Amino acid sequence: MHISKQEYARRRKALMNQMEPGSIAILPAAPVHIRNRDVEHVYRQDSDFQYLTGFPEPEAVAVLIPGREHGEYVLFCREKDPERELWDGYRAGQEGAVASYGADDAFPISDIDDILPGLIEGRERVYYAMGANQEFDMRLTSWIHTIRSKARMGAEPPKEFVALDHLLHDMRLYKSAAEVRVMQAAGDISAEAHVRAMQACRPGMYEYQLEAELQYTFMRHGSRSPAYSSIVAAGRNACILHYTENTSQIRDGDLVLIDAGCELDCYASDITRTFPANGRFTAEQRAIYDIVLQAQAAAFDVIGPGRDWNEAHDATVRVITAGLLELGLLRGELEELVVSGAYRPFYMHRAGHWLGMDVHDVGEYRVGGEWRVLEPGMVMTVEPGIYIAADNQDVPAKWRGIGIRIEDDVLVTREGHEILTGKVPREADEIEALMARARAAADLPA
Repeated sequence: MHISKQEYARRRKALMNQMEPGSIAILPAAPVHIRNRDVEHVYRQDSDFQYLTGFPEPEAVAVLIPGREHGEYVLFCREKDPERELWDGYRAGQEGAVASYGADDAFPISDIDDILPGLIEGRERVYYAMGANQEFDMRLTSWIHTIRSKARMGAEPPKEFVALDHLLHDMRLYKSAAEVRVMQAAGDISAEAHVRAMQACRPGMYEYQLEAELQYTFMRHGSRSPAYSSIVAAGRNACILHYTENTSQIRDGDLVLIDAGCELDCYASDITRTFPANGRFTAEQRAIYDIVLQAQAAAFDVIGPGRDWNEAHDATVRVITAGLLELGLLRGELEELVVSGAYRPFYMHRAGHWLGMDVHDVGEYRVGGEWRVLEPGMVMTVEPGIYIAADNQDVPAKWRGIGIRIEDDVLVTREGHEILTGKVPREADEIEALMARARAAADLPA
């Protein structure tokens, strides 16, 4: 499941059509990051660079020059080097950049200081994401200074820098049919991983053992990495929103909150499920779980074209506040509690975020001071939660340490919406039945 070379070309053309005449766009590839000493992190391409080029290598710079006679898309990249390829792997080289990745022209990255200033000269404006790559910022500034130093000899330096990410990130917000197919595949893989974790879970295991089940499923289906650090949080750890240690032992009676999703072809998935380690919710756990599930359903009801971004969040706030009020965890009048934010000690985050090449994807949430109106092709998460801290002395002891979040990935369609991650159970009864079947198959006591 991949994005085609033709789609990358369409994206470049769409971006260039939005650029002012007489301009140039410059995008560097992601740098290589050192993990420790001479060991590198696994390389992952910069999302904006990937979106426009599909080129997976480091030490590369993409240049778009609308109207250039000898080709509008220029790629600087590493040269073929049999000795280095023996050590570090295949390189496309300049021929591969043209033949396999659609560049009109390609040059060695080692020649960029000699060639790129000449491409910039005479262009009125430079589209570039200043601040995203500080090292490259300095190089680009140096090239501009070099051109300016030759102004008396007739050199024409650019007069303006324009934020490239503003245009590009708005494009990335609208997913094509091909992107949706990749994200659906990622969602299916992640759903299978969550089901496997539920089936494998037993009290006495460690959180990292469930993380291993997730990672195994991701990689078995071709995903090379999670889209973000997987959260496997048992018991009170579930009340830590970004818990990633995953080292605690899972106890009988614990809930296990797993927030994990794979990345496929540089597209993210993002699923959270919460389930009982022993396969049965307690009465208190079930009461909180059902409120969160109702909140998610209320959010789904207001997602569709023409609705605004914030409606889903407001829907979850109202359901969660009403539920906490009914259980006696909040006291007062519903409207006043919603307006005052009395729910925030229990529900302290937003109901979701954009999803795409980044798990917290790009795109404005407000336009002209108003919440963004949803349109077909946008993908968002819906992830209400309730977290009752283990040391919260304001609630009865039976509620303390319960942390529950339920999260799915949702595509806005012309007719309404489509849940991309629906292949993993959400209903408490379904989860208990799934876990009971797994225990029965393993011939373990219920």
